[in-house]
Amino acid sequence: MSVTIGTPYQQHAFRVLLLGSGELGKEVVISLQRLGVEVIAADRYPDAPAMQVAHRAYTLSMNDANALRELIADVKPHLIVPEIEAIATEVLLEIEELGLATVVPSARAVNLTMNREGIRRLAAEELKLPTSKYYFADNIEDFRQACLEIGFPNFVKPVMSSSGKGQSRLTDASQIDTAWQYAMNGGRVNQGKVIIESQIDFDFEITLLTVRAINPQTGEIETYFCDAIGHRQVSGDYVESWQPQLMSDAALKNAQAIADKVTTALGGCGVFGVELFVKGDDVWFSEVSPRPHDTGLVTLASQLQSEFELHARAILGLPVDTSRHSIAASAVIYAGIDGDNLTYSHLAQALAVPHSDLRLFGKPEGFVKRRMGVATARANSVHEARENAQKVAKAVVVSR
Repeated sequence: MSVTIGTPYQQHAFRVLLLGSGELGKEVVISLQRLGVEVIAADRYPDAPAMQVAHRAYTLSMNDANALRELIADVKPHLIVPEIEAIATEVLLEIEELGLATVVPSARAVNLTMNREGIRRLAAEELKLPTSKYYFADNIEDFRQACLEIGFPNFVKPVMSSSGKGQSRLTDASQIDTAWQYAMNGGRVNQGKVIIESQIDFDFEITLLTVRAINPQTGEIETYFCDAIGHRQVSGDYVESWQPQLMSDAALKNAQAIADKVTTALGGCGVFGVELFVKGDDVWFSEVSPRPHDTGLVTLASQLQSEFELHARAILGLPVDTSRHSIAASAVIYAGIDGDNLTYSHLAQALAVPHSDLRLFGKPEGFVKRRMGVATARANSVHEARENAQKVAKAVVVSR
């Protein structure tokens, strides 16, 4: 059953608290506001992208359990939507257990997926999904041993990180100590633990946006899939994506089965970004995010309802439509420099590319490899869409 939406700022307002206010959260805020929801955004720094469009905003460390409890008590949200990993998830478990708010998709799902250990053990050890060989290590000695046992090349990631932070690809034993220090410094929360994964020989990797939403005919939660999204990463960070990614019928069926199994185990409603490796008809589970995925920014150009609109509808109990209307691609716009008070120019030249669009996120500070915007393009083929999206992204000039 869907919710009844009131009017923002008034007695019957339906309030959503967004924990983490990056560029993905910004699009979620806009989608929720179009449906009449009052949205409150929170993050660790002021003027974050989603804060710029929310009805209200708060700045706090969401790892601080007491500060998070105080925020929730003040806002009195109906739904809590986590967007980042650095959250005191034990508070969310408390809030949901007390019935004070619903955590999206559920407090359990957020708690499990906020670190790579929880979700990998669920997928590989409980659900028996195919994954790469892996070990966890919380000290340098065990880390060295795990790297040697898995062999090279391998991948090292902090159990809690995003956008490639702290991640390394090791090709020989001489890189072990450096990779350990990089992982310790790169995690969103210093858990002192990393995952070491073997390298899978795959043809390509995909994000399968999986939506758990109420079927209006049956009133039951059902699983819906968007067309597979292909993507390219550099150092663990997404740099471009496209939709659809062509794959065999058997591989698609295997991918959907894996995504359905893991998202059903997590429960709740909303969009899940399920990352998978594909080789021929074989598919391996990699990771899952219980929220819109960065590679899914391409859906702003490709789908009838973007991943952000799908998420908003699903968490409100409304019908969803995952159909795609165009072939499209996205390409990241990096700052390329460190500094604040940045400006963006050559926008006319960028948008002169046919069937293109862009989003500038409005982040108050830039770093050389910080994602400051995204370009999208529609075309008659994936190859052309990728080329055009990259033309748009490269045309934008960021300066101080």
